[in-house]
Amino acid sequence: MTATGTDIVGLDRIAVYEALRVVELAQEEDWERDTPCAGWDLRRLVAHMAAQHHGFAAAARGAGRDRAYWREPEDMGEPARTHRAAATAVLAAFAEPGATEREFALPELGGSFPGRTAIGFHFIDYVVHAWDVAATLGTAPDLSDDVLDIALVVARLVPTDPVGRGPGFAFAPARDVPQDAGPLDEALRLLGRAPERWPVKGR
Repeated sequence: MTATGTDIVGLDRIAVYEALRVVELAQEEDWERDTPCAGWDLRRLVAHMAAQHHGFAAAARGAGRDRAYWREPEDMGEPARTHRAAATAVLAAFAEPGATEREFALPELGGSFPGRTAIGFHFIDYVVHAWDVAATLGTAPDLSDDVLDIALVVARLVPTDPVGRGPGFAFAPARDVPQDAGPLDEALRLLGRAPERWPVKGR
């Protein structure tokens, strides 16, 4: 999924912390806003993010096949707090010695994957979700070019077969990429997002 020498755990931590930062920018009136994830308001998107964190944390510890860990929280009265608790759990699980060498069962992806590959999936998901939340709020994620370059490498490895894209799958069908697209724009478009529909305020 990523180059052998890449610190995928460190990169994932950066993406998760940025997603935390932008989620915590949300005010009470923002939770019902539409997001780039069709049909989901911000509260529902953050519930999904929390569920994925708990599911990946369970997978890192050998319990990923238990779908109970992948369920969205029932109580989303305080979305940012719920999301922070979930993010803390997954960062702790990924930081455990040997996490990258374990097999992660990821039922939503139909099987088990080596730890480095699975954490790579989580990394690209949280680069994209950090953008999703930021875009919902009219701002942009703050991720370095080094992080975005690796995110693009991972995004280019995600299969584009239409059979595995669209409703019910992790990503929408890939979109055309303009020649002048930067790494974040290209990664977003490859994973089905339409960044031109979500302008940053003040630009």
